[in-house]
Amino acid sequence: MTTNHRPPASPSPLTVGFDLDLTLIDSRPGIKAAWEAFAAETGAEIDAGLVVTRLGPPLEHEMAYWFPEEQVEEMVARYRALYPAYAIEPSPPMPGARDAIQAVRDAGGRTIVVTAKNGPHAELHLAHLGIEPDAVVGGLWAEGKAEALRAHDAQVYVGDHVGDVRGAATAGALAVAVATGPCAPEELRAAGADVVLTDLTDFRPWLETYRP
Repeated sequence: MTTNHRPPASPSPLTVGFDLDLTLIDSRPGIKAAWEAFAAETGAEIDAGLVVTRLGPPLEHEMAYWFPEEQVEEMVARYRALYPAYAIEPSPPMPGARDAIQAVRDAGGRTIVVTAKNGPHAELHLAHLGIEPDAVVGGLWAEGKAEALRAHDAQVYVGDHVGDVRGAATAGALAVAVATGPCAPEELRAAGADVVLTDLTDFRPWLETYRP
C-alpha cells in the first residue's frame, strides 16, 4: 500500500498589527486642534482638552458626549471634513514607532495598522510621517478589530487601550500593550495583556525574544 504524505505546511509569516492613536502616532495635538476648529465652526461648547484624554473609541462615542443622538452622524461628517487641515501636520510619531515597524520587517514579517480611526485619515497620518505598514484597516474598535487581525493572520497586536487588548484576545493574537495612552499598566494587565511595554522603544528588544 502506498501512502501519500503531504509536506508539512510552512508556518505563516510573522504579521504584527498596530493600533494608531497613541500607539504609533501622538495624535493629541492634531485632534485637539481639529476639535477646537470644529467647536468654533459649530458654536458648540466642547472641551477639546478633555476629548484628548480619552482617545481610543470611535469618533461617534466622543461626539455623543457633546450632541444629541440624532445629530451625531451629521456632526461626525462635519468634523471629518475639517480633520485633514488641522490634525495631520501637528501629530508626531510616538517614540520608537518607526523602529517598531522596521523591527518587524527586519524579522521578515509584515505589519498592519488596525484602528478605530477612519481609514483615509489613518493613511494621511502615516504618509505624512513616512510610516509604511503593509496594510491599513480603519473603522474597527475593540473586539471588532479581530476581523482584520484574523483576515491578515496577525499573531501579535500592539495597542495602548484595553479595547486593543480585547481585540487581540478575540482574534487569538498575543496582546502587547504600550502604556502610552489613557490606560495605566495595571489596567492593561487586568484586561488580559500578555505583555506590557513602557513604549515602543521597548518593542524591538521584546520582539527579538518573541517565539510564536
